[in-house]
Amino acid sequence: MDNRILTVGISIILIIAIAILSEYSKTIAAITTTMPTKIPIAIWLIWVSEQGNRQAMVQFNQDMMISLIPTIIFLLATWWAARMGWSLIPMIASGYVAWGSSLGLAFLIGKMF
Repeated sequence: MDNRILTVGISIILIIAIAILSEYSKTIAAITTTMPTKIPIAIWLIWVSEQGNRQAMVQFNQDMMISLIPTIIFLLATWWAARMGWSLIPMIASGYVAWGSSLGLAFLIGKMF
């Protein structure tokens, strides 16, 4: 099976699941949204493409850990914007500005070590 089809299929299933679950529980919808569903697929793809090379796997997992920090900052920015009463587009835009800025900074700092 083509990996892109698998990824798209999982994404569609998650979107439907989140839409249904949000009717019952916002907490369950939030948990479903943040589940690590694409991470195992990405690890598998890198494992296959790198023939299980240990160093490549370590580097890939390290880069993913660094990438999680800007994602958390995205959520903090959108949470803050929601508390300030911002509408949807500015709320999401503020999240992406915070995410992009912190992503650049995280990888800059990461390359120093």
